[in-house]
Amino acid sequence: MSDVQSSEDGFVAFFRRYTKTWVHAVATAGLTAFGLLTFVNRWFVALALASYLVPPVVLYLVHGGDAADIVEGQRDAGQTTDESEPERRVDQIEAGSGSDEAGSRPVEPAENDTDRADEDAQPIHDGDQRAGEDAQPNRGDAEPDRQWKRTNGPTDLDLRDAALTDGGACAVGDGGVVLAERGGEWTVALAEGPAAQGEDLVGVDATADGAAVWVAGDSGALGRLDADDWQHVDYTAPDGITDNWSGVAVGGPAGEETILLINGSGEVLCGEFGDDGPSWASPVTPGSGSSLSGVELVDTTLAYCCDTNDGVFETTDAGQSFAAVGLDGADGTPTDIAATDRDDCVVADDDGVVHRYNGRAWTPDRLFDDELTGIARDGEDAVACGEDGVFERSTQDADWERHTFEDDAFQGVDVRGERAVVVGEDGVVVSR
Repeated sequence: MSDVQSSEDGFVAFFRRYTKTWVHAVATAGLTAFGLLTFVNRWFVALALASYLVPPVVLYLVHGGDAADIVEGQRDAGQTTDESEPERRVDQIEAGSGSDEAGSRPVEPAENDTDRADEDAQPIHDGDQRAGEDAQPNRGDAEPDRQWKRTNGPTDLDLRDAALTDGGACAVGDGGVVLAERGGEWTVALAEGPAAQGEDLVGVDATADGAAVWVAGDSGALGRLDADDWQHVDYTAPDGITDNWSGVAVGGPAGEETILLINGSGEVLCGEFGDDGPSWASPVTPGSGSSLSGVELVDTTLAYCCDTNDGVFETTDAGQSFAAVGLDGADGTPTDIAATDRDDCVVADDDGVVHRYNGRAWTPDRLFDDELTGIARDGEDAVACGEDGVFERSTQDADWERHTFEDDAFQGVDVRGERAVVVGEDGVVVSR
């Protein structure tokens, strides 16, 4: 990179931080005040521009890239900067509360630890990552297999959900597209859905052994794919039902799995798969009839689901009956649910909060101030996603860490062991 380009990048980075300081606020006020006086004399235009432009230029020329830190009072008096120290790039990572106590703790910033000799360990900043490049988040305990990579899948259609198997990942989205991972590469397994009708797909889940996945979506679209070769069988309109499915959950091993389908009328359809294919029971309405937004099967009989009326429901008989277990006092609307055991589930909402249930009470934990669109768990490991952000924590007592990918909007997530995959609009795929 040329000296000219480096200088430009330095000033741009400085100016972004400068706009958040009190000096910028004063300069903006001066610009406004002198601008209002232009009706008296047009020469006040010059004073208005000077009051806004001169301060950042002078600060940068005198103090360089450290000027914003000095103005914000973030450096001690008399502290100097070692010019020989390598430049540190900071990833946008935030730490949230992992507390189980009622309410959520104040957000503490994650400790920066990006001063590494290996240039490949530099974190991606402000979504600068390109297809195929590894994202190195700013975390001192990061291991190579837990670092994030952003890629562009083989489609620009919006992807709605993802699932992981032992052999690879699977994602579904608009137009019935189904993507499959083969040997580390993403390919199109289905271009127009299981019935080749182009209906949008919104849900996908894998059997416990990872040998098969089920996909579901609009107009009753439903299909089962073999995870070895990604060949599929169409089961659209199960039991003659052509409702728009809003989610699918699968429990148990392939060949003996239980399937739960949810819809916008607040109904749950339970099916059992065997040698003769799936058989279906009559739909059950757990709550008031509000649209169901998330469903999770822990095993073949234990499951949880949530609706858009703050309802969370538990079944221990594979969907034949449900009991309400919450959600109490939530400001946001539930968007997704994840569980790994009885009395141990989490619900994400559109207010940026994750609510954890321990069998007795719900504990809110704010991740950020935007919508959370998906959440997944494997044991204590959890990953959530939302607008331009991926959140992860390795244990229930750990802080949430945020990884930001600018200009990406994520919709679905899954985690299995050390692996995790997040998908979103325009075919974006982020994986760990």
